[in-house]
Amino acid sequence: MKRLIGIMGALCGVVLLAACEESPTEPPKAESAWVYEGQWGTVGEGNGEFVAPTGVAVAREGNVYVVDDFSNRVQYFTPTGSFLGKWGSRGSGNGQFIGPEAVAIAFNGNVYVAEEGNHRVQYFTSTGSFLGKWGSPGSGPVQFNLPSAVAVAANGNVYVGDAGDNQVLYFTSTGSLLGKWGSEGSGNGQFDVIFGLDVAPNGNVYVPDYNNSRVQYFTATGSFLGKWGSPGTGDGQFGKPIDVVGGLGPNSIVYVADDDENRVQYFTSTGSFLGKWGSWGSGNGEFQYPESVDMSNDCKRFYVVDAGNDRIQYFKRRD
Repeated sequence: MKRLIGIMGALCGVVLLAACEESPTEPPKAESAWVYEGQWGTVGEGNGEFVAPTGVAVAREGNVYVVDDFSNRVQYFTPTGSFLGKWGSRGSGNGQFIGPEAVAIAFNGNVYVAEEGNHRVQYFTSTGSFLGKWGSPGSGPVQFNLPSAVAVAANGNVYVGDAGDNQVLYFTSTGSLLGKWGSEGSGNGQFDVIFGLDVAPNGNVYVPDYNNSRVQYFTATGSFLGKWGSPGTGDGQFGKPIDVVGGLGPNSIVYVADDDENRVQYFTSTGSFLGKWGSWGSGNGEFQYPESVDMSNDCKRFYVVDAGNDRIQYFKRRD
């Protein structure tokens, strides 16, 4: 599980973001902007069950894809959680996984999965037919050291967060390296473990900096633009920010999941605090380590991987 890797200090979710269709023109109110709508999942390895889910991504048509770290598979569901299909098993062959951590979906429906154990990215059709892969262990041009985050830009480029090397690398849709940035540290453009990232419709890249308790954002090619956050429990502060959904809608709102504080906070595109929800627990709207977040294409339904409770919760926007 991502959280355990970060705490242990090992050598060390998300999707293509289109502008919201029919999105509200006003930012959500801070009070009760998002309300609980439903959930699915329980611990187990059956259809619709999870053992340490770590990533979620919503396809353009609304289907929801979830990667399950310990079960080494991808499952996909209707928007309200009815099981549709699955693929994957433990191994290093095509279509197999060891520690799949993150999932992202391209505009054409292809599904990208970053897996830490095999240090690679694989990609598939929307129903799980293998299309290709790239990556191997190491620090070379197309190598990874615990890839834990993946996102797809509007132009099809694929961004990968490498937790072990504290880098963001970006590629063509088939894995040719285009560039990279980042190193270990706390300065601008440096990171202390990357577990999530996202690409806004305008191309800016948002990266939660897990152990530095902040969010940084960059141009599409990695030029530093800004940052916000500090350690703490107050508004705009973070325990361990782990995943982000960035730059959505006409107001470019950014949502950040905080693994330590068991909440989601949301901000303007430059980091001004707007609101939050969530607390520790197993009830509706409560979390035990929210590890990945994503939003429907119309920006009216929000999904959270509630890893400690082995479930997916989803919320609806109260306009």
